[in-house]
Amino acid sequence: MNFNYTDTQVSIAEMIRDFANKNIRPQMMEWDESQKFPIDLFHKMGELGLMGVLVPTEYGGSGLSYFEYVTVISEIAKVCGSIGLSVAAHNSLCTGHILTFGNEEQKQKYLPKLASGEWIGAWGLTEANTGSDAGNMRCTAVRDGNDWIINGTKNWITHGISGNVAVVLCRTGEPRAKNNVTAFVVERGTPGFSAGKKENKLGMRASETAELVFDNCRISDAQRLGEVGEGFKQAMKVLDGGRISIAALSLGIAKGAYEASLKYSKERHQFDQPISSFQAIAFKLADMLVKIEAAEALIYQAADKKNKGEKMTKESAMAKYYASEICVQISTDAVQIFGGYGYTKDFPVEKFYRDSKLCTIGEGTSEIQKLVISRDILSH
Repeated sequence: MNFNYTDTQVSIAEMIRDFANKNIRPQMMEWDESQKFPIDLFHKMGELGLMGVLVPTEYGGSGLSYFEYVTVISEIAKVCGSIGLSVAAHNSLCTGHILTFGNEEQKQKYLPKLASGEWIGAWGLTEANTGSDAGNMRCTAVRDGNDWIINGTKNWITHGISGNVAVVLCRTGEPRAKNNVTAFVVERGTPGFSAGKKENKLGMRASETAELVFDNCRISDAQRLGEVGEGFKQAMKVLDGGRISIAALSLGIAKGAYEASLKYSKERHQFDQPISSFQAIAFKLADMLVKIEAAEALIYQAADKKNKGEKMTKESAMAKYYASEICVQISTDAVQIFGGYGYTKDFPVEKFYRDSKLCTIGEGTSEIQKLVISRDILSH
């Protein structure tokens, strides 16, 4: 496997750095404090091709590979985890689900709007009582002639208020039965479909997280994605790719925290010398870099398999598990290196610290990743 960045990746990284410095960095703390989801920013990112990274060009996307996608998410997250998270959720979950499992008519209808950033996408799997236990969901879709009637609530949904369209997983069979979940595309404005409570979060505060509420929401069977009962299998395949994006998000936050720490350690003087000259600090920096490089290798291993169309459930879970855990460790060490300043909002590492924790929870907790990995290695 070639570990060198492609020319496209180098160009994308430079473009995102320029864009982020002009459009994200100056306002990110204001968005974080006020929990503002900056929709206009996402329209701008759509113009740059960042909202349809993996979508083929015939549907208005950038038509790039998972290598470039990792670059996009990690470079944005080096500046702001919230924006990186929202770009990841839009690309790999909602857009990715329609791209992978939609029919031609559905792709033509939704992908150009999502890829251009004209529309923001949401993806609804999780419920208040069924996080990892998705087979026992309570949000149901009941057939009524050529329509489906959806009732229930989805929780912790990225873009739950601002999303123009949501891919929603609903139970269409008995609880705990096999093949009891079906996926649907529901557009904002459909009667009976509304947004509920917005979550007040520790970190990732500029990435909107809210409930989706369905009250006798009637949709046509044309809005169904794939076959009846195939929804859970679809969701697991979507999450395989989604784990790569959360791993990339973790990588970006870790790199941002490391780079800030490295710079600060050379500038901050104690006892008439930079603190980087003290072994306690130098060793922390060494550990940070080793963890970052190891995470990057796992991520690109998973991305390589994904690009080749090979099974990569174990590899994506390994990448997500390790990258998210080291992201928390590195951002914690970054606060320690900054000392008292690291605990203030005047310096960037407290935000990396708060944002990092979500990476070990979203799109499958670290414990679920270990379950996925162990099941895979024990099944042979």
